[in-house]
Amino acid sequence: MRHPAAQDPERVTTERLDADTAGIVRAAHLLGQGRLVAFGTETVYGLGADATDARAVAAVFEAKHRPGFNPLIAHFTDAEAAFAEAEPSNLARRLADVFWPGALTMVLPRRASSTVCALACAGLPTLAVRVPGGETVREMLRMVGRPVAAPSANPSGGVSPSTADHVMAGLGGRIDAILDCGPCGVGLESTVLDLAGDTPTLLRPGGISVEAIELVIGPVRRLAPAGLPASPGMLASHYAPSLPVRLDAAGAGHMEALLAFGPLPGTTRQQTLVWNLSPGGDLHEAAARLFSGLRHLDDEGRRRGLTGIAAMSIPSDGLGLAIRDRLQRAAAPRPRHLRHATG
Repeated sequence: MRHPAAQDPERVTTERLDADTAGIVRAAHLLGQGRLVAFGTETVYGLGADATDARAVAAVFEAKHRPGFNPLIAHFTDAEAAFAEAEPSNLARRLADVFWPGALTMVLPRRASSTVCALACAGLPTLAVRVPGGETVREMLRMVGRPVAAPSANPSGGVSPSTADHVMAGLGGRIDAILDCGPCGVGLESTVLDLAGDTPTLLRPGGISVEAIELVIGPVRRLAPAGLPASPGMLASHYAPSLPVRLDAAGAGHMEALLAFGPLPGTTRQQTLVWNLSPGGDLHEAAARLFSGLRHLDDEGRRRGLTGIAAMSIPSDGLGLAIRDRLQRAAAPRPRHLRHATG
């Protein structure tokens, strides 16, 4: 049986829910069932999915026609819930005390015990976390009881939505529901601050000024407008496992692991290390299993002394385009100072 979020997004009847008790309950129920629900925050409307459910997260990328698997922001009811999933520094705790709930997203080391799926993190060892403003959305998050991953609720590349009407115009018929929380007060995405390294770094300006942040924690590094990645995952080789990846392979070589899709090649040997993204050729299942599969083949392949990973061809339609984008990044030449095992 296909996951509910893997239904044909062109055939969904999008419910419009009022921001009352019944509407909040319905939105939380749908999210808990793996469905896609847009909701308003103080910044913009987000397209929410259960962040612990890789198939639901995969459906977000498809609904938005998102060409690549970029990290998504996980939304929480409070700082305690966020820091149960991501390891906070002292600076992060100080910022949370001042700006949460609010328009600040912090990128922090992901805890080993995190329940957020690898797809929502784009396979990175970090997690972007936020406690949004607005009692309606936080009540919904409390009812869901799990982290909710949510990029802006618009087709990829479009203008971010600040009303429910904007969401309906862009994604109506492709998502399950919109919780109408009224116009967004800020109307600009959250500020994204990377606190996973030694120096606080602004990844995206947004609803909270960097000057206000610096009043709390001191100097913040600004990324150059060109030449450096603007957010986690934009560096072409950033996602690469330590073993080299060979694309569009017909099968695995003698010293290669196999990242398969669909029926296995007849030449596959019994002793070959294999991770099949989807034996039945389901792109939703493949997207949900992609990062776990690459990590498994990399770790187990190195343990066995293998020298590479052969990735079978993926169709370029639907989610296949995003999967291919991810694999191309994994196969890209990697600068020497960035070569390390994914762990």
